[in-house]
Amino acid sequence: MTPWEGLAVFAAGAGAGTINVIVGSGTLITFPVLLAVGLPPVTANVSNTLGLVPGSLSGVVGYRRELAGQRGRVVRLGLASLLGGLLGAYLLTQLPSAAFTAIVPVLILLALVLVVIQPRVARAVAARGGLTAHPDGSPLLVAGVFLSGIYGGYFGAAQGVLLLALMGILLRDELQRMNAVKNVLAAIVNGVAAIFFMFTASMDWLAALLIAVGSTLGGLIGAKVGRKLPPVALRGLIVVVGLAAVTKLLVS
Repeated sequence: MTPWEGLAVFAAGAGAGTINVIVGSGTLITFPVLLAVGLPPVTANVSNTLGLVPGSLSGVVGYRRELAGQRGRVVRLGLASLLGGLLGAYLLTQLPSAAFTAIVPVLILLALVLVVIQPRVARAVAARGGLTAHPDGSPLLVAGVFLSGIYGGYFGAAQGVLLLALMGILLRDELQRMNAVKNVLAAIVNGVAAIFFMFTASMDWLAALLIAVGSTLGGLIGAKVGRKLPPVALRGLIVVVGLAAVTKLLVS
């Protein structure tokens, strides 16, 4: 990796850390950059997962005020994320790398759709007022969080958008409080997957380190500006880099 490539990876990590705290689609920034600097898709994915863990944790710290009074909810949904993330990471290491290369373009396109429709989902949630059979999450929400954990452990792009959509529909609470829980759940999935990958998969440690430093900085920034940043431009950037990633995978 050249110094300029290293700088690009670091910058992508900072951008991803910021985006993950605000929206939850940072992998759509880092993954294309890792592919561009020459990492194989599976190696890029596992290195990216490890690198984004510190950024996820810094986002949790930044939103700690909104987590007040949500211990039961975090425990209930966190266990589902833990099990789902572990299963997703296991599937990544067991399925052939060719399967990952074939599946990921579809997953990225799905993630881009989620990013684009997220405002519409948020408006629908606000209009309906949410619904829940349990203040800490109905069985349907727990099941949805488990499935999103599998997705997050396997790839993870727009996992945060999916979690916010699920909680927005199936819980009745303020968006910022749900966003704080989303950050915890994403950190759990990334953390358990990263630990699993450290012992089972090939890792580019330099790339992971550069993303880790960048995402930590980005997570702190995202927690501060998350309520002020216009989301339209951010979503546009995510769509552009996501389409670039799909193109890169399809032509490789």
